[in-house]
Amino acid sequence: MMNKQNKSYFTAGLLFGLVISLLIFTITVRNGQGPQKSQTVVLKLAHALDQSHPVHLGMVEMAAKLKELSGGRIELQIFPNGQLGSETECIEQLQRGALAMTKVSAAIMESFLPEMSVFSLPYIFRDEEHFWHVLEGPIGQKVLEMPASVGLRGLCYYDSGSRNFYTINKPILSPSDLIGQKIRVMKNKTSMDMIETMGGSPTPIPWGELYTALQQHMVDGAENNVPSFYTNRHFEVCKYFAFDEHSRIPDMLFISEKVWNELTPEERGWVQEAAKASSDYQRKLWADMTADALAKIQEEGVKIYYPEKQPFVDKVQPLLDSFKDTSIGDLVEQIRETN
Repeated sequence: MMNKQNKSYFTAGLLFGLVISLLIFTITVRNGQGPQKSQTVVLKLAHALDQSHPVHLGMVEMAAKLKELSGGRIELQIFPNGQLGSETECIEQLQRGALAMTKVSAAIMESFLPEMSVFSLPYIFRDEEHFWHVLEGPIGQKVLEMPASVGLRGLCYYDSGSRNFYTINKPILSPSDLIGQKIRVMKNKTSMDMIETMGGSPTPIPWGELYTALQQHMVDGAENNVPSFYTNRHFEVCKYFAFDEHSRIPDMLFISEKVWNELTPEERGWVQEAAKASSDYQRKLWADMTADALAKIQEEGVKIYYPEKQPFVDKVQPLLDSFKDTSIGDLVEQIRETN
């Protein structure tokens, strides 16, 4: 039979054990990602690019910076090459809180948030300097915050260069050169409308199938940046590359709003600072990669052209006018008015 004093010891010990158990559970269950063995917060980041891409290398830099800033309390695990799904599938996982972060092209975001189509619109940025001035200013910050309505929070932008026309049979030096030309585009409405407005025939084809489509003349050309043109060996088929620079579509890094809300203010600050460091690092790598790719495609016999842009700008004005008095049109005006 337990005496009164022993009962008191037993009750106190039981309460102490419960308190300790609760503390351990609180410390180890973080961010909806299950129990951990320590106080380390593990954030999973997935993307569809290969491990040599400047964006992936920027994320590796982010992981190192985050470890440094947090003293090892936050670990960023990166899953490249589409291991956890396509860009769209990763976005959907972020919305559920099943994945912490992902990188997607701003063009992909158009189907989740119409305002994101602003980046696919042609000639709203005057040049690279204007582009980054806008993205690093109030407008760029506002755009990063917009996806909160669909469960996402933008952390930073990554450079994806300017998009330009490259073709098999002739260079695109004016909008009239696009007449009768089938041009591969991404499968989003804004890109298709742009080519159609310029006079061409937009043809959506998955990126992985484009080389064969060019080789078999299913399309007459495509539009993209220089590194993508080079690394996918499209220069073997297309010998004309025209720097019309019709659009600049950045890559964007997003974090799940659910995961973000479970981080402490201090942890959020670390994540944001590390993301900025990764963006700065990636932009330097991208500039070097672009210069190298440009030199190599010329060695492969690709002819480079710098057409006058104003005829293209004039041709697409009706497309831009169609967005007047909309939230997208308001963004266009704000961007164009930025010095």
